[in-house]
Order: sequence, then structure tokens, then C-alpha cells
Amino acid sequence: MTDRVFNFYAGPATLPLPVLKEAKKDLLNYKGTGMSVMEMSHRSKDYAEIHEKATNLVHDLMGLSDEYKVMWLQGGASTQFYMAPLNLKQKNKPFEYVDTGRWSTKAIKEAKFYSDVTVVASSEDKNYSYIPKDISFSENAAFAHITGNNTIVGTEFHNWPDTPGDVPLVCDMSSNIMDQVIDPNKFGVIYAGAQKNIGPAGVTLVIVRKDLLNRVDENTPTMQKWSTHAKKDSLFNTGPCWAIYMCKLSLEYLKEFGGVKAMEQQNKKKANMIYDVIDHSDGFYKGHAEKDSRSWMNITFNLSSSELEEKCVAEASKRNLIGLKGHRSVGGMRASVYNAMSMEGVETLVEFLKKFQEDHQ
Repeated sequence: MTDRVFNFYAGPATLPLPVLKEAKKDLLNYKGTGMSVMEMSHRSKDYAEIHEKATNLVHDLMGLSDEYKVMWLQGGASTQFYMAPLNLKQKNKPFEYVDTGRWSTKAIKEAKFYSDVTVVASSEDKNYSYIPKDISFSENAAFAHITGNNTIVGTEFHNWPDTPGDVPLVCDMSSNIMDQVIDPNKFGVIYAGAQKNIGPAGVTLVIVRKDLLNRVDENTPTMQKWSTHAKKDSLFNTGPCWAIYMCKLSLEYLKEFGGVKAMEQQNKKKANMIYDVIDHSDGFYKGHAEKDSRSWMNITFNLSSSELEEKCVAEASKRNLIGLKGHRSVGGMRASVYNAMSMEGVETLVEFLKKFQEDHQ
């Protein structure tokens, strides 16, 4: 489609074109039902099939065992910032967090409402430009928490920290869910807003090891208990049916692509193409993240002045390369190359960045 732009926004992010075409085809009349998925009852047989397929695809693509419960909730990852500590707290046990940027900082703030929080490692000393190494959690922690990828500063965990004993590792994977193969058994909880890698805004994927569902205090409000939603397969209340349907289509697309393993290979290639431009620009482009901590999903960099950055963003937009302005809190530029970003889009961006340097050096 010639009228489509290459969308490098950090989220809501680009979706696979085949997924959008499929959704368009079914928008008014889903599979002969005479209605849209947006109109059908969440208790209906037609929607139940969508819901079940989406859940099964998560299990399949991530290699989850039956020990894990997959839930489709609302409120974004920001709601899980407080639901995780609320559901996992234990008497006289602190929460332990790794601080790698704004989203982990926000999660820490919410956790402090429920217990003492210990920040066991932080990269604040260098403006969050790296992922801390040799992270050590204590045996007395109720849980350990990390943020898998940091959209604003462009860093990502590529080696997951270990936790001692039965301390569950909780991870916010909103911006890197399924971007690489992981061992899910290392995690007690994984949560992710869908709007970057697996679907549109409006639904949050939450994966909880089943033995952790019983920790929650009985006096916790009903809707804030993971166990409430787990028992009803995320159908305790009316969920975001259309968003879940879109996630199902995106997950089907990922499976047809070759699964997470194939996507990981492409993600590495896409990211490295852009990082190569930065690294071979003789300082014209300056990457923010340290090389061993670079994100495959969010590539952050600066030019010599904010004026030149604004010009670069404006000229890119004229070439249908949009969303390259950095987060308002840090400035600079950012290319978000999530799973659905095409190789063509990255190639077009690379050629533009090279040409822009030639014209403005």
C-alpha cells in the first residue's frame, strides 16, 4: 500500500499489514456472524473461540508450561505496577527492584504503597545508559522486579538475573515481549501492555505462575486480585474483546513468520543495521545506550544540536518516516523497531540517515 508510512513511534506502534487487512475484512461481519467482534457478547461461542486461540498462541509462542496462567487484563502495565506488589506481598518481606529508567522508577513508586522497597541495582548514575551487571537479590525478598526493555533510553536486558530460592522474578516486558527467545521458567510473573509488540492499546498480557495466585490477601478488592481473573479465564467482566482479537491475529502472524526464534533473528538484523549507521558516522550520530546494553526495540541517539535533530525529524517525515522524535523527557531521536516493523522500513531509514549526514556534515 503506497499510502502507508513507516511508523517508528514507541507506542501505540505499527502493526503487521496482513493483520490490519484481515481485521478490515472482518470489521463489519466477522466470519458470517453478521456483526463485528466489537459488537459480539464476550460470553458468545464465537468470541470464546477467539479468546481461547489468543491464549493458546501465547502458551505456544513463549513455550509456557501448564504451570502458568495467561490473562488478558486492562489498565496497561501501569496498573500492574501496583497489582504485582499487591498480589505478591508477604509479611515482613521487602520488595527488591532494579532501576533502569522511568518505567522501573514508576513501578518502584507504586510498590512503596505496600511494603518496603530495596533498589538492589541502578543505572541512574549514568543517565540510565546501561543495564547493571552482577545483580544480586536476597532470599528474604517477597519478589524481585526488573523492566525488560526501556523505551525512553533504549536499553534492554539480554541476560536475565537469577533469583535465590523461591523468590519469583517479575518482569515488565511491555516493549520487548516476544522479541527474543526466553526461558519462561526463570520468571514468576511477566506482564506487558500489548501496544508495542503484540497488538493495539487497550489490553495487557499478564502471565503468572499458578502457585503465586494464592498469595493475595483475601481482603483485597475483587478486581485487583489476579486470582479473580485467573479463575474466570479473564472473563470475570467484559474485557477488551476487539483488542484481544487483534492480538490473536498478530500472534498468528508471528507464528506463521516462524515464531519468536525467527523474529529474534530479524530483530537483531534490523537493530544492527541502524546501530551500524550510528557507529560509523564519526560522531555525527551519538548513541545513548552502552553497546552491551543496547535495545533491539528502541534505538536512541542524538545529533550535535536540538535544531539539527528537529530538522532530521522533519525531513524524515517528508519521506514517510514518522515517529523519530525522542521522548519529551530526554529529547534526541528514537527509532522504535518492534516486531512488526518491516525490513523495508529499516532499510529506508538507514538510507535516509546516511543521506542526511552527507547533506549536513
